[in-house]
Amino acid sequence: MTAPNSDQLQAALATVNDPEIKRPITELGMVDTVETDDQGIVHVTVLLTVAGCPLKDTITRDVTAALEAVEGVRGVDLTLGVMSAEQRSGLGEQLRGGQAQREIPFAQPGSLTKVFAIASGKGGVGKSSVTVNLALAMSKQGLKVGVVDADIYGHSVPAMLGVADARPTQVDDLIMPVPTASGVSVISIGMLKPRRDQVVAWRGPMLDRALVQMLSDVFWGDLDVLLLDLPPGTGDVAISLGQHLPNAEVLVVTTPQEAAAEVAERAGTMASMMHQRVVGVVENMSYLPCPHCTPEGTDHRIEIFGSGGGDRVASTLGERFGYDVPVLGRIPLDLSLREGGDVGKPIVESDPTAPAALELTSVAETLSGRGRGLAGMQLGLTPTSKF
Repeated sequence: MTAPNSDQLQAALATVNDPEIKRPITELGMVDTVETDDQGIVHVTVLLTVAGCPLKDTITRDVTAALEAVEGVRGVDLTLGVMSAEQRSGLGEQLRGGQAQREIPFAQPGSLTKVFAIASGKGGVGKSSVTVNLALAMSKQGLKVGVVDADIYGHSVPAMLGVADARPTQVDDLIMPVPTASGVSVISIGMLKPRRDQVVAWRGPMLDRALVQMLSDVFWGDLDVLLLDLPPGTGDVAISLGQHLPNAEVLVVTTPQEAAAEVAERAGTMASMMHQRVVGVVENMSYLPCPHCTPEGTDHRIEIFGSGGGDRVASTLGERFGYDVPVLGRIPLDLSLREGGDVGKPIVESDPTAPAALELTSVAETLSGRGRGLAGMQLGLTPTSKF
């Protein structure tokens, strides 16, 4: 059997992506040495970005599988090393594209990432549940999706995505978002705390810095969609978002009841004050399908929280802004929706045919199918003559 040559081995290793950075390990300089002995055993050394890399088992598995698939390879002897400080510094500079000063990539005129901020007027309306399910639904469409848990005080997104105890890896001065089994990447202030039960008690400047850090200090790579789960209300984080990401579009989440609708209108109005467009309204906990009726031939709904809240918010905001603000979805009460969030298996993944999952998937398809507006984008036009 002919022994594989160096080009074959390098080509195989080039198919292995770092699970956090999502680029080939050969491109990142993580492959240190590759040699094949007379018995067809490949001896390869891969350098981890940091000691104790949380995903080293994934790298080991993927590298071994890629090399074993090469014709002539009879075994793989993998050694894991660690990058030197100089190598990490070079990798950080490479990931920043040679820029010494970090910027928020999604705020740049050439960014193609669609940014959606999920807002609500009050807590308890299921805003975080909507966020994580939209993220998974978009990921299932083949999109690269990132989630920023910007709800600094009530950061529940990691638990809902099944990564509550995960900690991000830091490469030099860059932070890697935590990958999930669904392919969605996430960062949360909860992941940056020393302890999960530690309380965050910050005021304006610290909140602003935390948001900027999660947007600029985190290496997101090339995302199709970025979702931000905002804290409820019209406070510091909503204002900071408008200042740092004026191109973000806002999705307002409410429930049917009058009290929730009234405060949801304020959240939408705040977005407009920050020159952001409200893309639509989602009415969560819209109704309870009657548990005593058979599915066939009936649409009996129990309106536990009343009705009309989503329509009221959409109508009021549309009149104030002068453009159409549609109700994008009415999500029914579903036990699976609550249970999925508790165990880290959102309903669009755990029970995709459930009515709530279908409605959330429909909202995700509507959002991902939207074209980006030109507001804030440079057109690259230069006048050729004066009039």
